[in-house]
Amino acid sequence: MANSVSARKRARQAERHRQRNAALRSHVRTKIKKVLRAIEAGDKTAAEEAYKAAVPAIDRSVSKGIMHANKAARHKSRLNQHLKGLSA
Repeated sequence: MANSVSARKRARQAERHRQRNAALRSHVRTKIKKVLRAIEAGDKTAAEEAYKAAVPAIDRSVSKGIMHANKAARHKSRLNQHLKGLSA
């Protein structure tokens, strides 16, 4: 347990940040799942719309430090590959 005033404040801040980060991470995962569900359903237009909504959310998570840049690039690349495979 934090004993000093500054340590207590840091613990409060860490908890707020943890909750905020968890919410943002969940938001990004939901966007990615929407794209994957649309691809599995075979709905190309819905998948493209979901992809266009997911990319800015993924990029935002990188700028906020929630996700590493390489992981974000990997997600975007794989989703895009799935989309291209859908049209073939």
